[in-house]
Amino acid sequence: MLAHINPLEEVKKLIITVAAAAVLAVALNFFLIPANVFASGFTGLAQIISELIPLAFLSPGIMLLLLNIPVAVLGWKMVGKSFTLYSFINVAATTFFLEVIPVTTISDDIILNSVFGGVLGGIGGGIVLKYGASSGGVDILALIMAKRSDRSLGVYFFMMNSVIVITSGLMFGMEKALYTLLTLYVTSRIIDTIHTRHVKLTAMIVTKRPDELQKVFHDRIVRGVTRIPAKGGYTKEDKEILMIVITRYELYQLRQIIDEVDPTAFTNIVQTTGIFGLFRKD
Repeated sequence: MLAHINPLEEVKKLIITVAAAAVLAVALNFFLIPANVFASGFTGLAQIISELIPLAFLSPGIMLLLLNIPVAVLGWKMVGKSFTLYSFINVAATTFFLEVIPVTTISDDIILNSVFGGVLGGIGGGIVLKYGASSGGVDILALIMAKRSDRSLGVYFFMMNSVIVITSGLMFGMEKALYTLLTLYVTSRIIDTIHTRHVKLTAMIVTKRPDELQKVFHDRIVRGVTRIPAKGGYTKEDKEILMIVITRYELYQLRQIIDEVDPTAFTNIVQTTGIFGLFRKD
């Protein structure tokens, strides 16, 4: 079970997860919280609850951690242990940095706060997604809901974030709601730039070791693989193309497997806009 774990890679992933949390905390304490603009997902929900219940011990950081505890339990059972573990580490680190970094007003311009808060929030969210984790909360809930229905992840992200925008409008007026919408848009665009905006991806892997790769894909990603005979155009060597459709959350794990089993394989990742037929949705 632990044989395929690379300690150096895990340390690197841990450092990146914590660093991404620090960037998210800076986005909140320097830009979004001073301007009363909400972030996306559970971070924004924690801001809202802290505004509704103005108690010293219920800061946005503490509320973020409390909200994520039951979600982490669900995620551990239904999404994946590594993904949930690093997501919760990111949440705990975000809580820590939110408590130690003072809330500071950099600018009174709410547009600057919305844009720069969204940019930094997107950098923090995009980096942690790229390395096989998330900022917790909505990501994990959306994965669980998508698993139990025919709707896409994007539908659930939109529904949950819509609640944040509507709530911010009711609490601070529609003008603040529009600024929150601006932050959500900037955050999503930055995440798309760093990671990928497409929920499904198709990987075509040209390899001379198809049997080993297929076995590890089956053991660790649990996705079906289509094998296509191929021949090297220059070397004339016989090879195979392994075609596999994955979710964006599995891209990091796929890359790790290929580097580990056949680092000389040529891999082409393309965007998948639709799937018909049998495909595991979780």
